[in-house]
Amino acid sequence: MKSLDVRGGTGSDKQPLVTIALPVYNGAATLSVAVHSILMQSFSDWELIILNDASTDDSLAVMRSFDDSRIRLVEGEENIGLSARLNMAMDMARGEYFARMDQDDISFPQRLEKQLAYLQSHPDVDLLSANVVVFEGVDEVLGQWDVGSGTHEYICRHPWRGFYMAHPTWMGRLHWFRHYRYRTCADGAEDQDLLYRSFRHSHFACLSEPLLAYREARVLKKMFRARMVVLRSLGREALVSGFYVDAVKILSVQMAKIFADMLRHGLGLHALRNALLPLDEKTRAEWCDILQKLKCIQAGERV
Repeated sequence: MKSLDVRGGTGSDKQPLVTIALPVYNGAATLSVAVHSILMQSFSDWELIILNDASTDDSLAVMRSFDDSRIRLVEGEENIGLSARLNMAMDMARGEYFARMDQDDISFPQRLEKQLAYLQSHPDVDLLSANVVVFEGVDEVLGQWDVGSGTHEYICRHPWRGFYMAHPTWMGRLHWFRHYRYRTCADGAEDQDLLYRSFRHSHFACLSEPLLAYREARVLKKMFRARMVVLRSLGREALVSGFYVDAVKILSVQMAKIFADMLRHGLGLHALRNALLPLDEKTRAEWCDILQKLKCIQAGERV
């Protein structure tokens, strides 16, 4: 595996406060927009580690196109998977806080600032997420994902059903990530696996404000695989930990979700999907402003 810093990515003696991990696999079509949404952040004391997982498209060329000393690149010679790349990023991280970002999503400009402020004012919180705007294609908004109360008790009230904390919105304390780490055997549902293993000894929270736009691409085969990974990894963890009732409930819930996925995709019963709320006026205006700025950047114009 080859690792390299881009234009002095580790040249500064000053450690950044936040490390952002962005694994990439064949993300050339959307990666530029995702990275520019980080460059547009109101908070600037960060480092961005972009990890190429042996992409076969032009992802590496896109990665190398950015001229910012806060960006570090990892060039992978073999495909080792998302969890392994995230663990690599946390081992490389120099920040006190560790944040996630996906290759096809868009962070709102104040995402890092608002999440960091919350974590600094709530030292008991290990991991923080946020609500998301859901879109598909280039900019077609489907709605807003609202998980309700963002307290730990609410998030973890039904662990066998899963934890509604959008993975690309995560920001937490680096030492927490390094303690629990991701398991490569859970790729496809690595976030749910980590949350189930840690929730009894951790403190989670979720901001009610949308701070990221999540690009939806519901592929039945991929969803089925994720359900099976959740069933296998969480079920095994429940059995090993002696939570036998949890194991039975995990099996029942995942089988029901697989059946619902098949009905939704096979018969077009979209009412079976998670309900999305319409965007409020403030969020819609912010989303439109972000899109306009990103389009100008892509066109080489000043914003």
